[in-house]
Formats: sequence, C-alpha cells, structure tokens
Amino acid sequence: MSFTVAIDGPAAAGKGTISKAVAAHFGFAHLDTGLLYRAVGARMLDGLNPVQAAETLTAEDIKRDDLRTADVAQAASKVAAVPEVRRALVDFQRAFALRAGGAVLDGRDIGTVICPEAEVKLYVTASDEIRARRRFLELTEKGQTTTLEQVLADLRERDARDQSRATAPLKPADDALVLDTSDMSIDAAVQAAIDAIARRRG
Repeated sequence: MSFTVAIDGPAAAGKGTISKAVAAHFGFAHLDTGLLYRAVGARMLDGLNPVQAAETLTAEDIKRDDLRTADVAQAASKVAAVPEVRRALVDFQRAFALRAGGAVLDGRDIGTVICPEAEVKLYVTASDEIRARRRFLELTEKGQTTTLEQVLADLRERDARDQSRATAPLKPADDALVLDTSDMSIDAAVQAAIDAIARRRG
C-alpha cells in the first residue's frame, strides 16, 4: 500500500536531512527530486539542450560526483524554470511516490504539483541568514572556496527565481505543515516531522 510524504522548501532549510531521517524511521523509499534537476543542469553545462537532457536522464546521471557544486545548483534552478523539463520529470516522480511500502519525496513542488494528494505535506523553511550559514559550512567542508556573502546572494537569487517562475513556483501547499528550522536542532526538526507523519498514519 502506498503512503506519500511530500517535503518542500528552499535550499539549505534542512528538508534533505529531515527527508532522509523520516524515510529511515518509517522504512519508506526516499527521492531527492532536486538531484533530478541538478543532473539535468549538469548535463546542460556539459553542452546538452536541457529538454533533451531531461528526456534522456538515466539513473547513472543522478549519481554524478559534481551535483552538489554551486555551478550545478544555479544550472538546476535555471532548467527547473523550463516547463518542458518539468514535464519530462513529473512522471518519474509520480511513479516513485506511489510505490508500495511508502515514499518520501523532497523538492520544491512536491506537495503543490507532483503529489497534491500526498497523505502528509511538510514545508521546511528557515531564515535566509541561517540557510546561508549552513550552506557555507557545507561547501567549505567539501573544500570549495566561497564567502558567506556570496552564498547568501546565490541563495536569494535562487529563491527569487524559484518563487517567481510561471510553472510550479516554490510555495507551501495550502494544507502543508510549515516547519521553521531556524532555531531548531536537527534532532528536534526530525522529531517534529516524524510526529506529524505518525499522526496521519494513525
């Protein structure tokens, strides 16, 4: 039997960490849908047309080592604004969401567009400054050279693009539980998500 958990939110709010922990706790499958767009973005940087890149995406493309770089993140946001790219990736995501045994999908339009009938919808957010600090630490720990100011500027640019795009803009679903992690520990945020899901499962 399927049980779908949709987790949306902006970059570095904690949705990926929460999604993985929730999936592990309940034994659900997990899909970071942002990786699909990052993989398409990476292929575009390689010289492919973004629509062609999306239509021919393979499982191997999602395992590339360079998907977490800043350049690919910006490319992902750009290709995500292309309606034909989004259409090409929708069917893959919806099929994953309905797999037996339960599924957690995290992204930017899961609760609003991909899985509007999801049993649980969460919107994970945090202040711009907190998110920038988290992403800055993540990037520098991986040896990437950047500044906190640059990371903050990149996040705000990406947020503006994601929230203003004509197709599937980033926003909470009307019935989503909004989880602001600005002042929460990882453990507290994960527990709040688990509690919300447990209530719906009964």
